[in-house]
Amino acid sequence: MYQYNDFDQAFVRGRVKEFRGQVERRLSGALTEEEFKPLRLKNGLYLQLHAYMLRVAIPYGTLDSRQMRRLADIAERWDKGYGHFTTRQNVQFNWPRLADVPDILDALADVSMHAIQTSGNCIRNVTADHFAAAADDEIEDPRQTAELLRQWSTDHPEFQYLPRKFKIAVTGSQNDRAVTRAHDIGIRALQDSDGRHGYEILIGGGLGRTPMLGQVVRSFLPKEHLLPYIEAILRVYNLYGRRDNKYKARIKILLHETGLTLLQNQIETEFQACQSRFSGIDSELRQHIEQAFAPPSFVAVPHDQFDIRMTGDSAFSEWFKTNTAKHRDNHHAILTISLKPVGGTPGDATSSQMRVIADLAEQFGYNEIRISHEQNIILPHLPLGHLPQVYDRLRDAQLETANVGLLSDIIACPGMDYCALATARSIPVAQEISQRFDTLRLERKIGPIKIKISGCINACGHHHVGDIGILGLDRAGVENYQITLGGDASEKARIGKRAGPGFSFDDLIPALERLLEAYLELRLMPEETFGDCHRRLGSEPFQRALYPADVQQAA
Repeated sequence: MYQYNDFDQAFVRGRVKEFRGQVERRLSGALTEEEFKPLRLKNGLYLQLHAYMLRVAIPYGTLDSRQMRRLADIAERWDKGYGHFTTRQNVQFNWPRLADVPDILDALADVSMHAIQTSGNCIRNVTADHFAAAADDEIEDPRQTAELLRQWSTDHPEFQYLPRKFKIAVTGSQNDRAVTRAHDIGIRALQDSDGRHGYEILIGGGLGRTPMLGQVVRSFLPKEHLLPYIEAILRVYNLYGRRDNKYKARIKILLHETGLTLLQNQIETEFQACQSRFSGIDSELRQHIEQAFAPPSFVAVPHDQFDIRMTGDSAFSEWFKTNTAKHRDNHHAILTISLKPVGGTPGDATSSQMRVIADLAEQFGYNEIRISHEQNIILPHLPLGHLPQVYDRLRDAQLETANVGLLSDIIACPGMDYCALATARSIPVAQEISQRFDTLRLERKIGPIKIKISGCINACGHHHVGDIGILGLDRAGVENYQITLGGDASEKARIGKRAGPGFSFDDLIPALERLLEAYLELRLMPEETFGDCHRRLGSEPFQRALYPADVQQAA
């Protein structure tokens, strides 16, 4: 993975020193909260419902054991003993004292981490496929591209005050595990018929109050032109993006109002002007970055114990089948550690759990850890022979939940338990769903399904692209939960459609029971997933299950 050089270290330390002075001025009263707000946002510090919240960047979701242990130390020393991993592949600490934040940032800088550009109207943390460099369907490691973009975008003087926040995602595979079509810019690695590597570039994706999927603005961009082309997109957006209304300020609205052809022409014109400034820079940077992401030297470990456990331990074999994916090396597996225990808070990990994961990565997994946008943790390179030991250690740490891709593997934003923008709770909804369907013992019968929950219209829980999306709203002081159906976050991305009127908190779980019982009756065979069944039949039969009384009255 990429290691900070002297410039990186000096830059981050300088920002911490600067912010330390700003915090001192806020605490002394020399700065009001309103004056302090833009300064803290530049350093990832939010003011939530009950306390400040610090959002720490995990670029393209990649950590090593030393960094994970530092996050555990911060959670234990300056917070309440846990961290929350987010859909942006970041980690959030929900309870730091303002006076302690500069010390936290210094502690992060010791292990080459920071909180820069995790908030504000700038280019946010660039995300990537969490199976990068391990998946057998990969064309190239997308983290190399993400790191190039991180270096280019960090503190870019022209793009610190964009019309609105700006998000970029990169995938190196035909199978999109980075939700690229729901980003302001989506980048997909390609290889043309002559074997040249390049990218498909999408623009204008985003969720929130106006969900849209990105459109292809360049079907093939040679690798060497990436930086000038992305800069051209940002310059056009910075010039023409709306600043009169923050709800209409994203590039998706500019694309919608301008049209793809006109915006494409403006980008191409700007691209021609940008190219001369990047002559030779991109290739030089790429060579340095590619060396930093050289894959580990994989070692085959005897897997006699693995074979024994697979045949004689049903809990282990179920966990392996559910929580691992095929690795490019046949002697290894990609392991997803679920942060979704039944009744737990999606995305939370305690300091002791973080240390266990760090130890496992260091001892068995080539010292590599990934954070997924689905709020789980990945050990991307695990020899099959070590999996029994890994499982036993995870079980001792209560991290062995075998539910990846199943109903209780729910994405949920913090909602009204923490967030000042939220209009309803998300965490208790996720907990109720996982507990209820665990009681019913239906999760494995239902099979693969994506349930995603947002506590407000900003859609941090990605509800628009869930098989079942749940949006919590305030209706005259009462929580009301709308259900959307048919969303998809993959390369076949779709925006889900609202099923009908919302449900109260108490009525939501019974409605979901009716919905999923209907799915079990409607599917052609056990292998037909909820998403496939919905695509085949449309929403009508599912709506009848959700609103049986309305259907009876209409009849």
